[in-house]
Amino acid sequence: MITFESVVKKYPDGTVAVNGLDLVAPSGKITVFVGPSGCGKTTSLRMINRMIQPTSGTIWLDDQDTGKVDESTLRRGIGYVIQHAGLFPHRTIVDNVATVPLLLGRDKKKARSQAIELMERVGLPASFAKRYPAQLSGGQQQRVGVARALAADPPVMLMDEPFSAVDPVVRAELQDEFLRLQSELGKTIIFVTHDIDEAVKLGDQVAVLKVGGTLAQLATPAELLTNPVDDFVAGFVGRDRGYRALGFETGELAPAEEHTVKLGDDAQTVQRVARDGWALAVDDGRRPLGWVRAAAVPAGQPVGPHLLHRGGTLAAISGSLRAALDAALSSPSGRGVLIDDNGALIGTVTAAEVVARIEAHLASRRDESPVSGG
Repeated sequence: MITFESVVKKYPDGTVAVNGLDLVAPSGKITVFVGPSGCGKTTSLRMINRMIQPTSGTIWLDDQDTGKVDESTLRRGIGYVIQHAGLFPHRTIVDNVATVPLLLGRDKKKARSQAIELMERVGLPASFAKRYPAQLSGGQQQRVGVARALAADPPVMLMDEPFSAVDPVVRAELQDEFLRLQSELGKTIIFVTHDIDEAVKLGDQVAVLKVGGTLAQLATPAELLTNPVDDFVAGFVGRDRGYRALGFETGELAPAEEHTVKLGDDAQTVQRVARDGWALAVDDGRRPLGWVRAAAVPAGQPVGPHLLHRGGTLAAISGSLRAALDAALSSPSGRGVLIDDNGALIGTVTAAEVVARIEAHLASRRDESPVSGG
């Protein structure tokens, strides 16, 4: 657990970066610091490992006052991941990952063996071990940075906008990988970002900071989206927060059965199966491959991969109402594809069906809300 008690950082020129910060980051959870530029996110993060010294106040690591711990000792127990990975360019990937264990005097062979295991854990093949950072993509370098931070098995990890320097697709992959790792490892993590969507996706709790380093709100993502404490938080979270809040709501959808086609089926089969001019193609395991527009299949010709419309997203039947609605809205057929945990087709829903479920869910929530009397 990390605890901030009345923490202040004031620079000699009078600038107050952090002003009376009080919060608790629970053990084994992800606490995200988010806010506009100049709100003290990174300063607050770096005061934990004393890369920046607080002007006043106390930061506790469990029952230890971090200000009274030797800096080197403190930092060896804290993993640290930054935006551009900060890798040593002239060291191989395996030696970058093994940096801290080697500094601690561990056996070189064992440290490298454990480093390769960590590489594989963060999604990097062992064949990358002898490569150098310049030979890796930005996303791969960030994975190395995460592996290096994990190498000493620290109970605490500090992550300063680690995924912001990569493209959106890679960023989403890194976020998913990070959540998978956290579900296995249960580290106490402070994560800094300027992106509210990333904060909501990753955080067990989110601390919204204002310029001047004051805490505006500390809440779970769902609470933050549905009950922002003031106009500043509401404005920062964004006008579409109601839609994003659906990411935390599940509902019992009743998907319609979808008659399907396979690659190689002829135009006549597609016409027979199609609904509103569209048919869904699946593989032998009933995993969706894409939509086929019946009118686009030439008579006498089989359905080939080139005829598939792959733009529609898939939603897990156990997932959120937001995911189901997005699947329906993004589908070329107007029908969202719902799958089971193995990726196999369950059925389809329309946006109207999902909205009806959302309305029923909201009505139920209103009915359950206490009514104040006067």
